[in-house]
Amino acid sequence: MSDDSTQNEGAILPPIAGLDDLQHWTSVIGRAQQMLLEHATETVLTTSKLAEDPTVPPLPGPLPSTEWIAETEKLFEAQTSFWTDGLKLWQHMLTPATGAAGADAPPSPADKDRRFSDPAWKSNPMFDLIRQSYLMLSDHMLQGVDTIEGVEPQQREQIRFATKTFVDALSPSNFAFTNPQVIQRTIETRGDNLLTGLSRMLTDLKKGQLTHTDESAFELGVNIAATPGKVIKETPLYQLIQYTPVTAEVDALPLLIFPPWINRFYILDLNQKNSFIRWAVEQGITVFVVSWKSADSSMADITMDDYVIKGVIDAIDTVGDLLGVPSINTIGYCVGGAALTMALAWLAAHDQADKVNSATFFTTQVDFARSGDLKLLVDDQQLALIDSLSAEKGYLDGRYMAATFNMLRGRDLIWSYVVNNYLMGSDYPAFDLLYWNSDTTNLPAKWHASYLRDLYRDNKLVEPGAISIAGTPLDLRKIKTPSYIQAGREDHIAPAASVWKLTEHLRGPVRFVLAGSGHIAGVVNPPAAGKYQYWLNEGEASTLDEFIAGATEYKGSWWPDWRAWIKKGGTGTVKVKGARNPGKGKLKAIEDAPGRYVRTR
Repeated sequence: MSDDSTQNEGAILPPIAGLDDLQHWTSVIGRAQQMLLEHATETVLTTSKLAEDPTVPPLPGPLPSTEWIAETEKLFEAQTSFWTDGLKLWQHMLTPATGAAGADAPPSPADKDRRFSDPAWKSNPMFDLIRQSYLMLSDHMLQGVDTIEGVEPQQREQIRFATKTFVDALSPSNFAFTNPQVIQRTIETRGDNLLTGLSRMLTDLKKGQLTHTDESAFELGVNIAATPGKVIKETPLYQLIQYTPVTAEVDALPLLIFPPWINRFYILDLNQKNSFIRWAVEQGITVFVVSWKSADSSMADITMDDYVIKGVIDAIDTVGDLLGVPSINTIGYCVGGAALTMALAWLAAHDQADKVNSATFFTTQVDFARSGDLKLLVDDQQLALIDSLSAEKGYLDGRYMAATFNMLRGRDLIWSYVVNNYLMGSDYPAFDLLYWNSDTTNLPAKWHASYLRDLYRDNKLVEPGAISIAGTPLDLRKIKTPSYIQAGREDHIAPAASVWKLTEHLRGPVRFVLAGSGHIAGVVNPPAAGKYQYWLNEGEASTLDEFIAGATEYKGSWWPDWRAWIKKGGTGTVKVKGARNPGKGKLKAIEDAPGRYVRTR
C-alpha cells in the first residue's frame, strides 16, 4: 500500500463533480425543498383543524421554572477545568504519535460509545476532534449540574435529566454533515438517502409518532399475538381471553394475567419463540389474559375504582366461577401489578383474600420513593400539561405516553432511529418488540391523572388508608397472598430498588428474583433463548443490596423457577374438558384471540 493511500485511510473523499453531478445535486436539493414546502403548506391549511382536535401531542419533558433557567448559568462556573481538558484534547490531536490517526492513540471512554462505533470517528482526525470535543463538553455540562446551588434534590435531578436530554440531542452523530457514515452514504446514494429520510420524517410528523419498525411486516393474530384462543367476555373496560390448551391435563388452578393498561397485552405474546403466554399454555396451565380497552370519549369518567372493581376483581370472579375453582393464580405486569395489589388489599379487607391463590408481579412498583427517572416527569407542571391535553376528549392520547417512555432512553429509542431512518435512509427492521412499542394505547384522563398524582407523586398507596377503593380504605399490610416478585437489574422504568420495596409492604411469603436486562427483556426471556441470567437468594435479606450480596447467579431464564414455584403452591392437575376449552363452558366464544379491543386505535 502506498504512503498516499495510508494517509487517506479513514478519510471520506468525494468524487470530482462533473456537469451531470451538479445537475443531479441541484435536482436533489430542489426536490427536498419542494417536499418541505408542500409539508409547510399542508400544515398551514390544517392549523385550525389541529387546534380543535390536536393529533400531534407535544413531546413531554421537564419544564424548568424561571428560577431553574437562572440557575443554569452556574453550569459554566467550572470553566477552568473545562479549558484545561480542552487544551489536553488539542495537545492530543496535534501530537502525531498519539493523534487520532496514530496507531498508539490511548483508549478513550468515547471508544465505547455506540454512537461513534464507526472506525471513521477515530481514524479520521476531523471526526475524532468532533466526537472528543462533544463528549468533553457533555461531561462538563452534566458535571455542572452538581455545582448549582439553591435547588431541591428533585429539582436537581430534573435539571440533570433535561441537561442529558439536551446534550444527547446535540450529538454530532445526529447531524448529516458531522456524521461520517451519513456523509459516505450520501455520496454512495447520490443523496437518495436524505430524500428517503426526509419523506419518512414528514410522514412521522403527520402521524405524530416516530416509526421504529416495518409495521407492514406484522399482522395481529397471524405472526404476532397469535397464540390460539377465544374472547369469552367483553365489558366496556376489557375483553377476557382464554387460550386453547395443548396438553391432556392442566393445573387445577388457572392463571389470570393483568397486563399494563398503558400498553397492549401482547408484549407477553409476541411470537411463537418468545411468547410467555404460549409457553405457559405448553406447561399445562389454563391461561386467561385481560385485554384492556384503549380509552375513548365514552371512558372519560372511568376512575381507579372501575379498574380495580370492574376490571381486576370482576375478572378474578369470572374465571373462578367459569371453572368452578375456589381460587386462581394471578400475574400483574408493571402498572397492572399495582392494580392487582389494590385488588388484593380490597379483597383482604372484605375477607375474600382466598379467591387468589398466588400473585406474581412483573416489574411492579407500589412504593414510589425510588421510582427512577420517570418520576422526574411527574410534577405539577407536567400534570397540568397532561390535564390540558386530555380535558376536551376525556382521554390522553397514547402517543404522549409513548414519547415519554422513549425520552427515558432517548439515545436508544429516539436519536438512533433519527440517524438510521432519516439520515442514513436505512430500511426499517421487522422487529416484533418495536412493533408492540409503537402500538400505543389511549388512557382514561381521570384514572391516569389519579394514578400519577396519588401513586407516583404523593406515594399514597403505601400509606394505610390513604387510598380508598369503592369506599374501602386500602392497607397493603393486610395482603398475605403468596407472592413471586420479579425485577430487572437494568430496568429504567421500574428500577430494581423500587420493585424491591414491594417486599417490605406485603405480609405473605415472598420469593424475589432479580433478572438480567431491563423492563421488557428481563421479563420476555424464554428458556430456549439461553439469554441473560437471574439471581436468587434463599436466605434472609432486608434490603436489595443484602439480597444481591448473598445471591446465587443462574444462567438463562427465570421462567422455569416461576413454574416450579406455581406448581409447588398448586392443587394438582385435572383433565381438559368442558370449560377448560375456550367457549365450551357457560361463557361462549365471542371471537378469536387476540380480539377487537387490541385492534382498536
